[in-house]
Amino acid sequence: MKFAELKISEEIKKATERMGFTDMTPIQEQAIPVAETGVDLIGQAQTGTGKTTAFGIPMIEAADPQDTDIQGVVITPTRELAIQNAQELSALGFYKKVRTVAIYGGQDIQRQIRDLKRRPSIISATPGRLLDHIKRRTIRLDQIKMIVLDEADEMLNMGFIEDIHEILESTPQNRQTLLFSATMPRPIQLLAEKFMHEPQKVQVKAKTLTVSLIEQNYVKVREAEKFDALTRFLDIQTPERAIVFGRTKRRVDELMRALQKRGYEAEGIHGDLTQSKRDLVLRRFKQNEVKLLIATDVAARGLDISNVTHVYNFDLPQDPESYVHRIGRTGRAGKTGMALTFITPSEFPHLRSIERLTKQPMKQINAPSYEEALAGQQKLAIDNLKETLESGNYHAYASKAQGLLDDFDAADLVAAALKLITKEPDTTPVRLTREQPLMVKRSSGRQQRGGKGRNSYHSRERDHRQGNNNRGRSKQKSQRY
Repeated sequence: MKFAELKISEEIKKATERMGFTDMTPIQEQAIPVAETGVDLIGQAQTGTGKTTAFGIPMIEAADPQDTDIQGVVITPTRELAIQNAQELSALGFYKKVRTVAIYGGQDIQRQIRDLKRRPSIISATPGRLLDHIKRRTIRLDQIKMIVLDEADEMLNMGFIEDIHEILESTPQNRQTLLFSATMPRPIQLLAEKFMHEPQKVQVKAKTLTVSLIEQNYVKVREAEKFDALTRFLDIQTPERAIVFGRTKRRVDELMRALQKRGYEAEGIHGDLTQSKRDLVLRRFKQNEVKLLIATDVAARGLDISNVTHVYNFDLPQDPESYVHRIGRTGRAGKTGMALTFITPSEFPHLRSIERLTKQPMKQINAPSYEEALAGQQKLAIDNLKETLESGNYHAYASKAQGLLDDFDAADLVAAALKLITKEPDTTPVRLTREQPLMVKRSSGRQQRGGKGRNSYHSRERDHRQGNNNRGRSKQKSQRY
């Protein structure tokens, strides 16, 4: 079905044309007509299926730009997703003159207050900062018509469920509620039962959870050997642009510093960075100033990044769904991609659960040796040399080369040049703090080898609040995402 066939206002149809939208995705085709009727809706679909437009069109359609009250709210787990949703909603509301403002932690709250005084119709917000504004009375939700919970399962994982309850309790009873989630764990079901009125359900399963163009491999390696294995793969595969996923903020910081120490261009991104630092890191990565982005799952969620050639899962994600989201960063727009996952011996049950979800077995490969890594870098040097020869952009050096040939053997000269331009594998010692391996849960919900359950690996990447409510938390929790 095409957007032009929808029974929506001409302003929104014109906006979809301006955005280059023609054919609707399955979640859009099913959810938009249902949401347009004003009923509550639960949409279950994977990330990247077009959910923002699925809830955005009904929300923009219901908004009145002449009304000075906030009429729609989208709550989302991360800053990047809040910004991304706001941008898409602003584009959808362009001709109808419906304004959307992003509200998130890490940005100057006074600037946000100034934006709110301009009376936007819709806000796209992270839970912590939204609650902050509600308590300051700079945002009032007593007149909203629609509220959307985007990626509800991820907000649960990050510890935002109590905040969501508190926010929903400050909204009118007659509001329309739309909940979108890739999975429906029990707490999300209870949330729907408490705050939604006879919701209709729309479920769209992706035809394939992983892109067929992605080559999926894993390497079995001990924890202490992971970093050397990673650098040797980088030397052999020489990715044009890659994302390396770590499980915690501490892991990301340590990996970034260790890679930089060995001469790699790397930057890290996680929840503790200020928004300005995040923007700088992403700009450098997108502009190819750095080739490696080290990230947590939470920080990478919602990022608009294309042309990623490789994804390295240095640490396994807690959930198979997060693996799907990670590797989906590569293999886009018809291009091939490669995903490599590092598996410690105790984590094989998690590997099998990922394979059951994706229905695509991973191929085991061996960690390369130093000699193989060196051969990879030598090949890269030779390729670069050949490329320069083919380009013809070397004639200014011809007389210098002839002078050297008068004194040295030609083969010796080329060998010396290759050695000079080859990045030989660096064996500088590095030390990474050991991360606790993932534990496999029993069917009763307890883990086979102990631990504190699912949320022991997730933190509340919460927005900075007045009074810093997180200050008293343990050092261990501060290392989560």
